[in-house]
This record gives sequence, structure tokens and C-alpha cells, in this order.
Amino acid sequence: MLPVRRFRPEDIDALYAISLATGLAGGDASHLYDDPKLMGHIYSAPYAVLEPELALVVEDREGVAGFAVGAIDTLAWQTRLEQEWWPPLRRRYAVPPEADQDSWTADQRRAFMIHHPAQTPSIVVQKYPAHLHLNLLPRLQGRGVGAKLFDDWRLLAAARGATAIHVAVNHGNARAVHFWRKLAFMELALDGLPQGRTVWLGRE
Repeated sequence: MLPVRRFRPEDIDALYAISLATGLAGGDASHLYDDPKLMGHIYSAPYAVLEPELALVVEDREGVAGFAVGAIDTLAWQTRLEQEWWPPLRRRYAVPPEADQDSWTADQRRAFMIHHPAQTPSIVVQKYPAHLHLNLLPRLQGRGVGAKLFDDWRLLAAARGATAIHVAVNHGNARAVHFWRKLAFMELALDGLPQGRTVWLGRE
């Protein structure tokens, strides 16, 4: 089994690259973006920078090819992002005009998310306060690496007080939904949970 280790600052470029390479419902999104860092700005880099104690990577002979990052208290995390992460990015990326939403590029859609980040539904946070993102490059998929990476992350999170965890998956990423179900995550069908392109899954 490939080694799982703590994130190191020199891994940050790999996290950005993996986020982009898995950003299209689990597939490569690099052809969609002019700015290759936009996906990582949202889904991986803030965790590695602000919460490195909960950031793990897995590497093979070619380098870092997967990561697991997350937070114990999602509500507190969202507040921290507002204070420490989003402000400099909002100065860097202009908010796109909402009147032109139907013609936004992929870059503009992510820039909008930087200015208006999605908030996790309160009904999810109440029951499953911790969350994580786990991404693997295709060369590591289907080999049990993801399960090992999650188990190591779960132990770290439990040691810091996590009791229940949720993940959010694009409904078009059937492989990811199957992966989380195999790890005992249950698809959430909670009263008041908004219906959309996100599949919410939780594990006690």
C-alpha cells in the first residue's frame, strides 16, 4: 500500500493540480479553465493552508497523487474562510455580472463562488458537523488507496473531537457516490434538505 503522510507546504501545487484533474464530476477539468488554480482555491488549498493538521496526502513514484482535507466544525470553518481566506481572493477575482449568468465561463462560475461561497445546509451541519474532501488521480483509483486515505483522516479527525462527518458529491459523479457508500456513508434524505446537483452523504 502506498504511504499516506501529513501535508507539507511543498505539496500545495500538487493539491491544486489534483483538484483540477478531478474537477469535472471526478474527471479532468483542465480544458475548461483559463486559471488552473480556481478549483484548488475553493476545494483544497484553504484546508491545507489553514488546517494543515487535518491534511493528508498519498504519493507514488510520480509524486503526490491524492489528498484528504477537511474541518471538524463546518460552521466555524465557514466563518474562518470569510475572515482569512476569501478576502484576498475577492480582491484578485472580479465578481461576474449576474445578468450574464447563462453565458458565464467556468472561471466566472468559480469566481462567483469565491464571492458567494455555498453554505452547507444547517440540517446537515447539525447532524454531521465535520466534513472532508478526498480526491485521487486516476492512476490511484480502484486500488484501495482512497479507503486507506479516508481511514487515516478519520482517525485524525476523531482524535480532534469529530463524531459525525459529511461529504458533498456532484450527482453526476456516480463513482464517488459509490465510493462513499462503500465507506458506510449514507445518502441523506433529511426534511428541509435542498434538492439540487449536490448529493449529501453522512456517517456517524
